Amino acid sequence: MTPSPRSVLLLGATGTIGRATAKALTAAGHRVIAPVRPGADTSALPSSVPSALTQPVLATLMKEHACDAVISCLASRSGAPAEARAVDHHLNSAALRAAQGAGVAQFVLLSAICVQKPALAFQHAKLAFEAELQAAPIVWSIVRPTAYFKSLSGQLNRLRAGKPFLLFGNGALTACKPIGDDDLARYLVQCLADPDLQNRILPIGGPGPAITPRAQGEMLFQALGLTPRFKHVPVAMMSAIIAGLSVLGTFSPRLRDKAELARIGRYYATESMLVWNEATGRYDADATPEFGSETLADHYRRLATEDLPDDRGAHAVF
Repeated sequence: MTPSPRSVLLLGATGTIGRATAKALTAAGHRVIAPVRPGADTSALPSSVPSALTQPVLATLMKEHACDAVISCLASRSGAPAEARAVDHHLNSAALRAAQGAGVAQFVLLSAICVQKPALAFQHAKLAFEAELQAAPIVWSIVRPTAYFKSLSGQLNRLRAGKPFLLFGNGALTACKPIGDDDLARYLVQCLADPDLQNRILPIGGPGPAITPRAQGEMLFQALGLTPRFKHVPVAMMSAIIAGLSVLGTFSPRLRDKAELARIGRYYATESMLVWNEATGRYDADATPEFGSETLADHYRRLATEDLPDDRGAHAVF
C-alpha cells in the first residue's frame, strides 16, 4: 500500500528505532518534523528541529508544519521509575494533548510487548499512556514489538574476549521473535495508511521461529566462527542482588535505581517476549505476528564484520 504523503511529527527521533523510522518515513515520501533537545546528536537524521519537548512547543510545531500524524518512539533510557513517568507517560501525554489541540488526526505509539504482564515501573507508565491514547478522539495504533536486535547483542565483546555466553537458568526459560530496526520502522510507517493497523494494539515480531537465549548464543558463536561455550547463572542470584540493592536503596536513590535495573534484568531473564495467552496462561509463539525479512542471524553476521555501536545505554546488563 502506497500512502499519500503526510507531514509527520516524529518523537524520539535520535534513538535507534527513531532514526530508522525517520529514514522509513522519508523513503515513503513523507515529510518528517523531528523535534530534538538542543545538543542532541542529529547526524543520522534527514532533518531536525532543536526545541524543548513541552506541550506548547509541540503544539506550535504541529500547527506550523500542518502535521497530519504523530509517531512516538519515546522511551525512558534507564527504566527508573521517575524517568519512566516523565518520558513514557508524561511526555507522551503532553504530545497527545498537543496533537489534539493542533487538530492532528492520527497518533502511532511505539510501546513494548512486555506490558502484557506488568511488574515494573516503566511498564505501568507505558500502560497508563496507552489507556489515555485509546480513550482519545484520534485514530491510534499501539505497536508492541517483541525484542530488538540490539538488546540481544550485548555479549558480543564477551565472546570476542574468549569468555563464555551467559545464560540464566538452563537457557531455555524464555523465547522471543526479535525484529530488526528497519523492519519495525517500516511497520510503524504502514500504520499511517493501513486501516487494519489502526485503532488496534499490535504485537509484532520479526521472522520466526521463536528463539531461546541458548539459540541466540549459538548463533552469535557461529557468526564469530567460535566454538560455543556457555556459563549458567542461577536466577536466584539475581533475586538476591535485587534484595540487597532494595535494602540499600532505602538510603540511596542511586542504589534504588540500580535495584530497578536489576528487576528489569530478571524480568527479561524469566519472561518470554511473545504474545501472552490468557486462556492457557502461557506465551504463544504461534500467536505472535511476524513482519519483515531480516533475522537475528543476519544481524549477528553484520556485527561480526562491521563496527556497529552499542547504544543500549543504561539497559546494558553484560
